[in-house]
Amino acid sequence: MNWQRTVNDALVKFTGFRLTRAGTPVKDGRAPAPATASEELVRPPADPQADRLLRAPIFILSPVRSGSTLLRAMLGAHSMLHAPHELHVRRLTVGFGTTLARRAMEALGHNQADLEHLLWDRVLHRELVRSGKSFIVDKTPANAFAFRRIATCWPDARFVFLLRHPASIATSWHEASPDKRTPEEAALDALRYMKAVERARAALSGLTIRYEDLTAHPEAETRRLCDFLDIPWEPGLLSYGEQAVISKGLGDWKDKIRSGTVQQGRELPAPDEIPEALKPICRTWGYLAAS
Repeated sequence: MNWQRTVNDALVKFTGFRLTRAGTPVKDGRAPAPATASEELVRPPADPQADRLLRAPIFILSPVRSGSTLLRAMLGAHSMLHAPHELHVRRLTVGFGTTLARRAMEALGHNQADLEHLLWDRVLHRELVRSGKSFIVDKTPANAFAFRRIATCWPDARFVFLLRHPASIATSWHEASPDKRTPEEAALDALRYMKAVERARAALSGLTIRYEDLTAHPEAETRRLCDFLDIPWEPGLLSYGEQAVISKGLGDWKDKIRSGTVQQGRELPAPDEIPEALKPICRTWGYLAAS
């Protein structure tokens, strides 16, 4: 341990404070978490059988406020699928405390990204084992921004793309925190997620489902989804029951989700109600006729 770490550890022990390098941003009185591994370090597992405990994980890639909590709850009611709240595992990072630690890991063939992937895999696998089910489902919307890394971490991952009318997404995103963002800001912020999902759809194979179809024809859509996942359909998918985690930031917390059954979605907006910034993605997703 070098002297800087010794001093810092002593400061934390006796004062509760920690020294950081000048210019390092600090949020809420705490130093920021270490950065995730850079993209050039990201690579598939050297030995998938040895490096991965998790088999064929399922990721729902969707924008915010697109019905992903409903779909997660429905899938979680299946006897073979464990679909916990949003897990945000891509934000779990590792760091080398010393140069020797880095050299030791490099001698074993591991870089930072490899170690983070091992951590992600272990966290999800533990959660799955504790559930007693066969496959895990993660529906964290921000995963759309890291789809390449997720697909690299788990080469056998399966992807479900959940779409919703972009204007409905923007409206719901504004209503979720009206004091935090204006309708215009909500549309632009939600558009970032929509573009990320569309990039993932272009790059990955998977199944696309629309929220409007899921709420209007839940049995037909869940049967199609079960066929894609190669699991038998179960009637419990249509009545998913009370949710263990209803918390803002970990999933939807509104009354529709609390009801325990599939509820009809809101009416689609008229073409003249669609914000101009959202019209291109509306056309791409088939919600608006091509001009």
